[in-house]
Amino acid sequence: MSDSVTVIRNIYEALAKGDVNGTVATRDPRIEWREAEHFPYWTGAPFVGPQAVVNGVLARIPQDSDDFRIDVGRIVGAGDTVLVEARYRGTSKATGKPLDAQAASPRALRGVPAGERR
Repeated sequence: MSDSVTVIRNIYEALAKGDVNGTVATRDPRIEWREAEHFPYWTGAPFVGPQAVVNGVLARIPQDSDDFRIDVGRIVGAGDTVLVEARYRGTSKATGKPLDAQAASPRALRGVPAGERR
């Protein structure tokens, strides 16, 4: 398994444990998180920096959803780019409607030497 795949797998495992801050707390301060266009947390621009990721996305999920989880199907590495195939599941607190959305999320670890990836 490549270093990039390991890093991304560790992030998703931390999320599965509910460790929201741990997923980004030790990451590069220049981290950029991009939400899918027209997703409720999409702003049209990336969230830059660990605190922006937590405040703009990760901390909002438990406020908006009950029983939210990400079921990872597979993680495929191609150098510094990793593709995560998953399903987002939960229940909207506002509407009570279930969420079951397919996702394919590319993640890039550009410019981060393998020894510095956490």
